[in-house]
Amino acid sequence: MRTLIYLIAFLFIASCSQKKQPLLGDTEFQKKLNADYKDATKSPLKNKDRKVFTGLDFYGFDSTYVLKATLKITPDSEFFNMKTTTSRVSKQRVYGVLVFKLKGSLHQLNVYQSETPSEGYEDYLFLPFLDLTNGETTYGGGRYIDLSIPKSETMLIDFNKAYNPYCAYNEKYSCPIVPRENYLDIRIEAGVKKFDKH
Repeated sequence: MRTLIYLIAFLFIASCSQKKQPLLGDTEFQKKLNADYKDATKSPLKNKDRKVFTGLDFYGFDSTYVLKATLKITPDSEFFNMKTTTSRVSKQRVYGVLVFKLKGSLHQLNVYQSETPSEGYEDYLFLPFLDLTNGETTYGGGRYIDLSIPKSETMLIDFNKAYNPYCAYNEKYSCPIVPRENYLDIRIEAGVKKFDKH
């Protein structure tokens, strides 16, 4: 009888452990993003997608895409209405221009600052970009990178931390549309890939 109880308990534990699959991720960024997307209180995923979610599809980490960029600050830039995927507009200004070398060529991207940052995000800078992978291996609308105001004229850009706008997962979200000035005429094969909805 005792053996039977142990066997039942073992089978129950084994079945539970099979159902709860570990979240994937090779880096801390990937693991945190996957954990947030599985968490119903933080996830942008629709319920049906979140229930079967085990992890986002990422490119493998590539140190080639961790770059030092020169920041040319634009202190006199005016706030403008950045268009979003809905009728809402996001009040942003060009905080500066990031200039960097990648794959033997010089590139530049505008980095943006919100007129009304959320509490605790006063130093937040927004880096949206488009590249040649969009619509193929990555989300067609481009991707974002979160940055902070630096203490010097150099910034570290890690394209391995590029993530999709929330509207890539759920159309209820209002996402800033990447300005055409932030188009890179190269493939950025780093960060989050496109999401296959169920």
